[in-house]
Amino acid sequence: MNDQSNIGIFSFFAGCGLLDLGFETEGYRTLYVNEFYEPFLDAYKHSRHQMGISAPTQGYSGQPIEELDGKRMRAMVDQARAAGDMVGFIGGPPCPDFSIGGKNRGEAGENGKLSRVYVDLICAAKPEFFVFENVKGLWRTKKHRAFYESLKADLIKAGYLLHERLINAIEFGAPQDRDRIILMGFHKKSFLKGDLEWKGVIHPGRSAFEHAWPTMDPFEQGGFRAVPNNVPRELTVQHWFDKNTVTEHPNARHVFKPRAGLKRFLSLQEGDDSKKSYKRLHRWRYSPTAAYGNNEVHVHPFEARRISVAEALAIQSAPREFELPASMTLSAMFKTVGNGVPFLAARGIAATVKGHINARYRSKSRSFNLAAE
Repeated sequence: MNDQSNIGIFSFFAGCGLLDLGFETEGYRTLYVNEFYEPFLDAYKHSRHQMGISAPTQGYSGQPIEELDGKRMRAMVDQARAAGDMVGFIGGPPCPDFSIGGKNRGEAGENGKLSRVYVDLICAAKPEFFVFENVKGLWRTKKHRAFYESLKADLIKAGYLLHERLINAIEFGAPQDRDRIILMGFHKKSFLKGDLEWKGVIHPGRSAFEHAWPTMDPFEQGGFRAVPNNVPRELTVQHWFDKNTVTEHPNARHVFKPRAGLKRFLSLQEGDDSKKSYKRLHRWRYSPTAAYGNNEVHVHPFEARRISVAEALAIQSAPREFELPASMTLSAMFKTVGNGVPFLAARGIAATVKGHINARYRSKSRSFNLAAE
């Protein structure tokens, strides 16, 4: 299968769609979108309308993923296959229950349970491939690892050849220190065994962190600060603010106003991200993980305010033309941005899947048809 337009994706936990956008940019077609939280789904539709991207051929769904029927989903996958599409499921189940900075309730948490639901849906519908994205705590924390391994065991039993890797967004050129575990599966009836080669990695081995990055400098409101020598400018917050012309972006004025005056915003040094909550970004360094929740606040490098939604999107390496609807609440805006997969990382994941398909996909005469199973 060499025509990449024939690779379709079913998207789950879609949020505002940064992961999907990465796949679409690499030539995939979105066939089906599931997002339970209505403001996120509205944002997904709005952003694609603004960018001229077609609606999914099998529609949008706001139904809770727990209520999706596996047999019905399998019928939808078979329908897509009959139209000539290879089908993949992509999604990142909500992660607070596996995050050290979140609820940390594991598989018993309301969000933690959704990872099991997603995997069960994959096993029932049997798409040719899938992508599962989550926080590194699911993979690295001992109390959660057993659950993660049980998910993998079920996927192997369902016939999938698995590949996993802990990635960091900065490896792909996004200006952000963001670790995530990526698990990919390719069904053995459609794919040959073989190693998976990662694509889109610009700074391999996390070499981006090895530069002599600036730490902290005195806060000077509106002040000038020259670019340090020998740091990759393309990984800095200021580069992405400039690249996305954030002051002119439709979401430029979407920013929380301080309730308790300016004192806290004036006292933080530029680059002081040592505190759990208020972290001031450094204009000539990458950002901490864009996680705008649990009282975490990112402060503008040289202005006495929080960052705007436009600036948060830039930190997620979103294209300049990507925007959220003005009708969203600020909380919903920041939540969907923070929950998203950085766009450049999403492109790298999509390119990796596509490369594996080109290298390992069996001929059409040997590809599988699960309709009779």
